[in-house]
Amino acid sequence: MHTGSADPLSLQGVIPPTITVFDDDEEVDYERTADHARYVVDGGAHGVFPLGTNGEFPLLTGEERAGVVEAVVEEIDEVPVIAGVGAPSTYETVEHAEHAERVGADGIVVVTPYYYPLDGEAALNHYRRVAEAVDLPIYVYHIPSKTGNALSLETLDALAEIENLAGVKDSSKDVPWLAQAIDAHPELTFLAGSDSLLFPGLEIGCSGMVSAVANVFPDLVVDLFEAYDDGDEERARELQSDVYDVRDAIKYGSYMAGVKSALPHVDFEAGPLRSPLRTMDEESEAAMVSDLEELDLL
Repeated sequence: MHTGSADPLSLQGVIPPTITVFDDDEEVDYERTADHARYVVDGGAHGVFPLGTNGEFPLLTGEERAGVVEAVVEEIDEVPVIAGVGAPSTYETVEHAEHAERVGADGIVVVTPYYYPLDGEAALNHYRRVAEAVDLPIYVYHIPSKTGNALSLETLDALAEIENLAGVKDSSKDVPWLAQAIDAHPELTFLAGSDSLLFPGLEIGCSGMVSAVANVFPDLVVDLFEAYDDGDEERARELQSDVYDVRDAIKYGSYMAGVKSALPHVDFEAGPLRSPLRTMDEESEAAMVSDLEELDLL
């Protein structure tokens, strides 16, 4: 499986964007947050990514974000921990990056700044400043549907020249963009960031995947990756079909409701989402459970 020569971690496989667990008062439960990282690693995950979208990072304070990274780093030492450090400002992103390095994260994931529109030069300056602040490998998190800021292929060309830029986690669902990026920069590691594109991502050169489904069913997604890695593309394609079905099941209800609503049904108490996000209502949860039972996953 190809990983980029610029990636000292040689990231590959399944790297779930682990959840942040809250108690009933929406206070962060750091111990349970670390327990979820342990749950996916015990399920075969090849790395963990705390403070991604499933980690609800924009809803956390800076102190809470620091606590999550510390808890996960302390718990997980057998696979890489790549910590989300992105923020709207370069100043805050650098602070998070420096903290992640201090407490022992193996790498950092830097989402493109959000809310304010950015041109290519602003994005480039942002990543350069983060790279100058730390020695950790940096993975660009490209998710323009949430940030409002897409990276052009020309901007990626310039980003690739940054010495410790190691890879890209792409959640754009823009397959031509991703394919061209991989073709132009084989030195970088690329991670497929959508459950709809796990098998297709591997086919065009991704070395792994950041999968929300793997937060609940890590073994399913690990089986997909390992089938592909073993050369059994037919089996990998079949498992991608299963992932599509799971993805549909956990999309009942409101945005982000699925993972935390599903986890208690595999005996992991995940707590609520932080408001204004919310878990599924009873009707949606019952429909999800019915679908997952039909898939023999519960």
